[in-house]
Amino acid sequence: MVDWFVGQNTVLQALIATLFTWFVTALGAALVFFFKTINRKVLDGMLGFAAGVMIAASFWSLLAPAIEMAAESSLPAWIPATTGFLMGGLFLWGGSRRRKDELAPKHFACACNHAAQYS
Repeated sequence: MVDWFVGQNTVLQALIATLFTWFVTALGAALVFFFKTINRKVLDGMLGFAAGVMIAASFWSLLAPAIEMAAESSLPAWIPATTGFLMGGLFLWGGSRRRKDELAPKHFACACNHAAQYS
């Protein structure tokens, strides 16, 4: 199977990989049709797993290559990657605070405004 895949045109490989990732994403998302409610602990576990996957993906796809590239500069290799990571986090935090009322569902808007008074 792997030999067949490797022997294909790169455009076809990209199409097959894209369709595969779409299929497994749709399969995972389709689970919502089988459950009316979900246990809060299960939901917390799933969200924690998803957060871990995203942090791992950001490290292996972005931060590790950035550290390798920065090793050739005069700065310590971790400084550019750490700076970029923190700037990205600040950008997301600032954007979410700025647009909180627009992005939140209407029934949570009151709670968001109330919480914003104390933060």
